[in-house]
Amino acid sequence: MKSIIKIKDAFFYSVNGMKYLLKERAFCQELIVMTILAVIEIFRDTSFSMRLYMFSSFVLILFAEAVNSAIEATIDRISLERHELSKKAKDIASAAVFITMVHFAIVWILSFIL
Repeated sequence: MKSIIKIKDAFFYSVNGMKYLLKERAFCQELIVMTILAVIEIFRDTSFSMRLYMFSSFVLILFAEAVNSAIEATIDRISLERHELSKKAKDIASAAVFITMVHFAIVWILSFIL
């Protein structure tokens, strides 16, 4: 019974996390871009495996954005004072989002070429 309660709690923690993310401007912008690209993709003749790869490359961006937001919230909770290590943590988290965006762009460009 305790494991069911833990699963239920974990689910609601995740729902709360999604609510926070939907208030993040960057996360919402990325969802809008994905929606537009998904509509475009409907009209293209692309294999299922390529579509799956394209979709997963986008999910990777959302994952990185979620981690970035969590790191930023944690740093801000610790202190709003400027500190070199705080900046470093935030910059690295931002770089993770950028890396996934580059990956996404490469995947989508290749989908049009191949």
